[in-house]
Amino acid sequence: MSGGTILVVDDSSTERAAVEKRLQGAGYTVVTAADGREGLRRLYETHPDLVLLDIVMPELDGWRTLELIRQVSDVPVIMVTGLDTEVERIRGLRAGADDYVGKPFSAGELVARVEAVLRRAGGQADVREVYDDGIVSIDYAASEVRVRGETVALTPLEYRLLAAFVQHPGHVLSRGQLMELVWGDNYGAGDQVKIYVGFLRRKLGVPELIETARGFGYRYRRPNPTSKP
Repeated sequence: MSGGTILVVDDSSTERAAVEKRLQGAGYTVVTAADGREGLRRLYETHPDLVLLDIVMPELDGWRTLELIRQVSDVPVIMVTGLDTEVERIRGLRAGADDYVGKPFSAGELVARVEAVLRRAGGQADVREVYDDGIVSIDYAASEVRVRGETVALTPLEYRLLAAFVQHPGHVLSRGQLMELVWGDNYGAGDQVKIYVGFLRRKLGVPELIETARGFGYRYRRPNPTSKP
């Protein structure tokens, strides 16, 4: 496949320019971003067919950027980094990356990996821009949450917890599943889940939205939009 759009997120201007040249030479349209935050903005603006994502970046690194991308899109992501160890590769694949390329790499290898991932993907990914169930709404591009039209200020952990719930409505999520979805692993203290569910319920002001399934975990109940506060 050629002629698709590739988003390159890398804090090195030299690396961005080199990758852009290689991909343009192979027939791709290339959009670049100098950091994770700009990369997320460009994701919404351009709806790329694939993202090449550096890991070591200031402020918002590649791992956190990948996590935020996976909250809103199934766009194929290839991690590109000098941290080319088995541990890092496994971490990337488990976090939702589709492939992992270690630096330095040849132009031919990069293009071949892009083509292979795009073939497996089979088309442009969907980007979820807004969630709205009549009571709770999430603007993923702005990371903004509203309840009955009023903005609610959530911490990053609370925001990720809410995103995990609304993406699995009606399903009981165990503490282990929530630890993995929100904290990135399932080996932490389960008490964290209980504490942050409590925080989130208080912030939302509609505690019945998140139901406790005793002995199993928690479930997000899609609300009745006509229910009164």
